[in-house]
Amino acid sequence: MTEIEIGRSKRAINGFAFDDIAIVPTRRTRDPRDVSTSWSIDAFQFEMPVIAAPADSAMSPATAIELGKLGGLGVLDLEGLWTRYEDPTQQLAEIAAAKDEDATAVLQRVYSKPVQAELIEARLGEIRAAGVTVAGALSPQRTAEFADVVLRSGVDMFVIRGNTVSAEHVSQQSEPLNLKEFIYKLDVPVIVGGAATYTAALHLMRTGAAGVLVGFGGGAASATRKVLGIHAPMATAVADVAAARRDYMDESGGRYVHVIADGGLGTSGDMVKAISCGADAVMLGTVLARASQAPGQGWHWGPEAVNESLPRGRRVFVGTHAPLEQVLNGPSNSADGTVNIMGALRRSMATTGYSDVKEFQRVDVVVNNYQ
Repeated sequence: MTEIEIGRSKRAINGFAFDDIAIVPTRRTRDPRDVSTSWSIDAFQFEMPVIAAPADSAMSPATAIELGKLGGLGVLDLEGLWTRYEDPTQQLAEIAAAKDEDATAVLQRVYSKPVQAELIEARLGEIRAAGVTVAGALSPQRTAEFADVVLRSGVDMFVIRGNTVSAEHVSQQSEPLNLKEFIYKLDVPVIVGGAATYTAALHLMRTGAAGVLVGFGGGAASATRKVLGIHAPMATAVADVAAARRDYMDESGGRYVHVIADGGLGTSGDMVKAISCGADAVMLGTVLARASQAPGQGWHWGPEAVNESLPRGRRVFVGTHAPLEQVLNGPSNSADGTVNIMGALRRSMATTGYSDVKEFQRVDVVVNNYQ
């Protein structure tokens, strides 16, 4: 990587966002109908490399079920409104109706009600009864508290997701979660993150995780960059973590850990570029929050927006563009990359001559207007 001198005492490396790069066609093209977008992790097969971000604005039990039936993986936030209220319809309406200047305070208030273990069981049971893959997410801070409930509820896949998740968390105030020991005891695949660097990702892979989420403060609803001054340019972050995956395969004798881009994915073009940088799948929040079935009613926010002492996210208006099936599979009546995202991925793969997602990770990439 090229280093840049910021001043005489500080140097930095170049980092590229998805907007900074583009993919390049090759000598071969294909018929989009011949392209496969399927993806598998552990024993689970999916028709599309799409995982829902565990955000209440995008995922309810009903939308998680619908996404599962369409071929993706719905992930429910097990610390969200659906596990705090029997029926969060009123709370969702309050959030949608709040004035911009009051939105954060409203979020903090409605999320102040404690999580109820029996609602975790009920929501996951509802998804399981629909016959789709069951996945739920907890933050690292609450994982040990509710993990037994989650596993008892019959979850197929477990997501530990935070702004950043470390395999070497240090605390003098509380006993930190030992990820390696925790994952070893589970009998379901675990996806963990976020990570934004090669070293952080490599350490997470060594815990036994089946997948690593890549990202830090890159989403539309995130204010982490403004509040904490921390941000991960996603093209660089995904490529770095993909390199960690390659080196971990050599280190472990062939164990493959999936790289999942999580942030900066507002359009189909962003998803295409994430995979071109080495992602196996993408975790989508904003894109799915635009569906007409999304609980957020055109608004989107993430778990970091409800922190009671230091919110690092915000409620943003993303609009309602189309039903979920149309958002994913089209047809589209606009050229803004928000509808028919899987059609766009197939078209990009076909235009550059690749037949499946794994092959497409090898596509050539250029940097736009690099100085």
